[in-house]
Amino acid sequence: MTEVNSSNTRDFKRTLGLVDATSLVAGSMIGSGIFLVSSDMARDVGCAGWLIVAWLLTGVITLIAALSYGELAGMMPTAGGQYVYIQRAFGKFTSFLYGWTVFAVIQTGVIAAVAMAFANYTSEFVASFDPKHNAPDYIAVFSPKNILFHIGSFAINAQQVLAVTLIVFLTFINTLGVKGGAGVQKVFTSAKLLALFGLIIFGLFVGLKTNVFGNNFTNSFSATQTYQAVKDGPWLTRPLSGVLLLAVFGMTLMNSLFSSDAWNNVTFIAGEIKEPQKNIPKSLFLGTLIVTVLYISANLAYLALLPLKGSPLGADVASRGMQFAEMGRVGTAAATVIFGNVATVMMALLIMVSTFGCNNGIILAGARLYYAMAKDDLFFKRAERLNKFSVPAFALWIQCIWASLLCFSGTYHDLVIYCTFASMLFYIVTISGLFVLRKKEPLAERPYKAFGYPLFPALYILIAIAICVNLLFMDTYNSIAGLIIVAIGVPIYFVQKMVRK
Repeated sequence: MTEVNSSNTRDFKRTLGLVDATSLVAGSMIGSGIFLVSSDMARDVGCAGWLIVAWLLTGVITLIAALSYGELAGMMPTAGGQYVYIQRAFGKFTSFLYGWTVFAVIQTGVIAAVAMAFANYTSEFVASFDPKHNAPDYIAVFSPKNILFHIGSFAINAQQVLAVTLIVFLTFINTLGVKGGAGVQKVFTSAKLLALFGLIIFGLFVGLKTNVFGNNFTNSFSATQTYQAVKDGPWLTRPLSGVLLLAVFGMTLMNSLFSSDAWNNVTFIAGEIKEPQKNIPKSLFLGTLIVTVLYISANLAYLALLPLKGSPLGADVASRGMQFAEMGRVGTAAATVIFGNVATVMMALLIMVSTFGCNNGIILAGARLYYAMAKDDLFFKRAERLNKFSVPAFALWIQCIWASLLCFSGTYHDLVIYCTFASMLFYIVTISGLFVLRKKEPLAERPYKAFGYPLFPALYILIAIAICVNLLFMDTYNSIAGLIIVAIGVPIYFVQKMVRK
């Protein structure tokens, strides 16, 4: 099936195969999270057993969701992915709310956050080669402290400029054709998979020769939470059990779920994938499975190299442990045990590669959703036009502009947190669409059927609802903020509908 553009004669070209699609799934999932969030999770649950359970459960529910999306992708192998699925099951209003939230923050906010992470580690990498970097008054060239100019009270720093430069560069690359963007994706995904695999192998090889792993798994399910009652206050510890354990576990699960997100981006580019009815379900399964195995293995390697518990006043990586790895960089702390001080430079380079490839995949995919919205008169009309390379260049640049502004806003991290809740809600809505469409369109062609239907999709919905309810109680402010961002789309929908009439 060829995607036809109503504004001109150009079509999407189905040039991407299974390897390209799988690379997009895995590459979009692996950013900087796997190297950072385990430190927060170790403080939340305080034991190796529940930490690994969190990553296992994340992998299981991500795989269930991916396999459920496989059926929808097979039914609707067109550009727009999840937006198209929601519309077919629930109508334009619901799909617009999803598209609005994706544009407002889910896609663009993540692009901004990942670009800033790239700029942060680039600053660290470059500074490590400067002989003056240990001086007390040293400011790295790409440091947020390197203020380039002020506009009143508003300041622009070098790190923000580098982040925006990355977004603009990757957007430009992707306007030159999907093969170019996919080629970049394959190269960088391969590089970071190999590097992460190497870290795991070396980590287990070195770590299992010590007693660290065994010590971490002694009383491996004795959960405790280490927390600060007030910001910058003393660190307190409390035992966890029963309802409190479930509540804290549900909160910390958001760390691993966010690190495993963006797997659905491949559905946005369905119009450019060969044999999408076969290749999209396969790529969803293979990509999420590969990343799940790597994430669990990486955490086992961390537990083989570093004590889970530590002190914020520790003098070295071992005494600080996973819980208090410097700036949360548990991946760097683990690599330091293997490679010594050079690990800081190595991990900075690895995370630069990882975030570069991650952002390329997110940028490539997001514009296709806005293209689909434009075809329904729910986005800027020019976004449905394809350029001479058969890509929606205008949609790419609109995405680029908004993501760049979020870099300068200084609030993009908050926006991403707010919409984690909203993103989970839309996963629930989409997988609920499976049940709706099975009833509404029982005779529709389904080249692939969701694995374990109806049990597994229903299980995902129940788990996701439980996580959302838990978030409403445990993180009410951010959850409500996420709902408000979604709700802002309601008047926008009706206003633009009246304007069209």
